[in-house]
Amino acid sequence: MNDAGALAGVRVLDLSRVLAGPLSAQTLGDLGADVIKVERPGVGDDSRHWGPWYWRSDGSTESAWFHCANRNKHSVTADLATAEGQDLVRRLAAEADVLVENYKVGDLARHGLAYEDLRQVNPRLIYCSITGYGQDGPSAHKPGYDFVFQGESGLMSVTGEPDNQLGGGPQKVGAPVVDFVTGLYATVAILAALQARHRTNRGQFVDIALLDCAVAMGINQSASYLMTGMVPRRRGNRHPDVVPYQTFEVADGHITLCVGNDGQWRRLCSAVGRGDLGEMPQYATGGDRALHGDAISDALGAALRLQTVAYWLDTLGAQGIPCGPINDYAQAFASPQARHRGLRQLISTASGEDVPTVASPIRLSDTPVQYRHVAPGLGEHNGSGWKTRG
Repeated sequence: MNDAGALAGVRVLDLSRVLAGPLSAQTLGDLGADVIKVERPGVGDDSRHWGPWYWRSDGSTESAWFHCANRNKHSVTADLATAEGQDLVRRLAAEADVLVENYKVGDLARHGLAYEDLRQVNPRLIYCSITGYGQDGPSAHKPGYDFVFQGESGLMSVTGEPDNQLGGGPQKVGAPVVDFVTGLYATVAILAALQARHRTNRGQFVDIALLDCAVAMGINQSASYLMTGMVPRRRGNRHPDVVPYQTFEVADGHITLCVGNDGQWRRLCSAVGRGDLGEMPQYATGGDRALHGDAISDALGAALRLQTVAYWLDTLGAQGIPCGPINDYAQAFASPQARHRGLRQLISTASGEDVPTVASPIRLSDTPVQYRHVAPGLGEHNGSGWKTRG
């Protein structure tokens, strides 16, 4: 196994704040890149001031939100409205391979720090700009957060219970999924630009918009609309096309149940004591079952309510039927599989304290992800910079 990360030697200048940009830069840092985060003096990243708070052993508090997206980074402070701050960014950019920023369109140009400015000092620079709506179009000037794009993209129109049911209406996803997916798309684009640079020896500008990423998140729902003209609707926890593929109430809670083919369907019917359902010709194929979702849900629901979560997970799992519990996060991290996979990691600080972090899902056999240091204190690395290459 190689002690150096996959991106060892890559230098990243992180001018981004809050979540999408910082997550992208953190992923690059997890993979071995050297990341310097530039923050506002005395204030820092907005998310430093968002709870909930993590209590350190010395009694101080730090933002759990900030820590989730800023490990494996150094922090320096600079006021980009001043000549001194602008000069620092130019000097850092001259030594960087990648720059990530999420300022509103035109903000950095006013400070002489746009891509066209910085490519003059570093033609190999990959400059990734993450904005709400992209660099062009009638909404390019508008700001926006994850919640805005969950609504505007159509995602909330297919999330939540139908309007005619109790609790019906649009719902946001419980985690900031648009920010997260935007950070992933940004990372993919940056890695592609790095690969292209091997051939061209030139950097390039990367334009990533939260709206674009949120619409792409629709995947089958978006494609279904474009290909059929039919607008998808909210179905709660039911799949729009696959039956049964939903949550079910059982004796002591709820389970998820996902039947993706006809063999699984017949085994499910036998396992719940309703083998007759598996023999009914009107339910024989996936297309048939999609036409009878309510009747199937009612019949299975009556049978499943007779036993517990544990019983059904054992019984259905033994038949190779995809199913699972609905965990809270304490249960999720406590599960044997999560413990085995190391989804909770600890990073040791200079003082010897172990700070928890959520593991990266990236697993590489030769150049694995490394958790080198926790999110930095504001301006912790002022004056350190990067040594000149060569």
